Amino acid sequence: MRNYTPTERGGRPLPPRRPSRAGWRRGAFLKAGFLAGAVVGAAATVLGHRAERSARRGLIDWKAAERQAAARVRNAPGTLDPSELRRAEPIYASAMAEIVPALSRALDAEMPGIVERSGVVAREDWVHANVATFGALMNKVEADLLDQVIPPGSGLVKATMAIANRMVTTRQIGYLLGFMGQRVLGQYDIALLTAESAPGRLLFVDENIRRTAEALELPLNPFRTWIALHETTHAFEFEAHPWLRPYLASRLERQLASLSSGSAALSRGALGQLGRALRGAGSGEHWMEGLMSADQRREFREIQAVMSLLEGFGDYIMDEVGRELVPEVERISARFHARRESRSGFERAMMRLTGMDLKMEQYRKGEEFVAAIARARGAEALRTLWIGPETLPSPEEIDLPSSWVARVMSTP
Repeated sequence: MRNYTPTERGGRPLPPRRPSRAGWRRGAFLKAGFLAGAVVGAAATVLGHRAERSARRGLIDWKAAERQAAARVRNAPGTLDPSELRRAEPIYASAMAEIVPALSRALDAEMPGIVERSGVVAREDWVHANVATFGALMNKVEADLLDQVIPPGSGLVKATMAIANRMVTTRQIGYLLGFMGQRVLGQYDIALLTAESAPGRLLFVDENIRRTAEALELPLNPFRTWIALHETTHAFEFEAHPWLRPYLASRLERQLASLSSGSAALSRGALGQLGRALRGAGSGEHWMEGLMSADQRREFREIQAVMSLLEGFGDYIMDEVGRELVPEVERISARFHARRESRSGFERAMMRLTGMDLKMEQYRKGEEFVAAIARARGAEALRTLWIGPETLPSPEEIDLPSSWVARVMSTP
């Protein structure tokens, strides 16, 4: 008897077996699954590349931050019509015409051109100017920081996180610029870290000056002159001493490069220190120093010493020369300095968060230093300060002015 193969019957080949419907469905689902997986994988790759390109456009969306800050200051109390700001311009021009020669006599230095580079600006103008300044600073370190936050080829997840962080950071910067834009009275605007060495401009934020004079019950025009005297002293510091700008720029660039090279992430200890600082319970070290190595901290304190000198010198001169130019200068100075010490809890927290509390400390320590060396050696000490980098005070000398006098003013 012949044994037939499974494909034969009665010596004839069997017809091909039709696959079952269930089997067909399983095969179709597998093919569809593979196809869908390939499509999703390709889409994820494309989206990842697009997200990465978007994320690497920057850590901060400066245009969005500017819009947010401008909206805050535009709706703030005390906003003035442009025509009112224009009416204030001749008042500042007249004050500057008296301030510049008085400063030149007191400091034995000429400052040509600064009157023509001064003017009244609205709060929105101040925001615009400082977005450009902060953006230029960030450009110096942003590429290194981006490589740390989102290395090339990081993919969709990291890119998405970086984009989300940019949105949060942008809102924070916009809020802080809006906060500061309602408080800054004047500014010597100079681009330290740009290739161009264009001279600075004096900006007077008259909306804030008026509100401050009103809050302190001070005569407006003398107060305007007093503020202009401080800012013009900053112009003297930089424009009468050409070495200062490149010196400070190089120190700032070195500090920024050092901080960006490996200190992008906040440690838990630093975050805890920030929390304590915001509650007013921190140690003697500023929370920002908690992010730094020992070398970075030393560099930071040396820069702070220079900034203390710049701000303290301005405060000292505005009172000394102000006796000649500003009626009731003692009352104006006393009330203004008392205002610095009586800020609300919210303002103090914001100033700690932004580092503006350091600026207030710079005013105090710097003015005490300048007053002490002036008492010790008079106008000669004030001129000696600006000879060059070697005559600048160290952080220790800012706290102990007699040590600067002994080092710099001692007779050979």
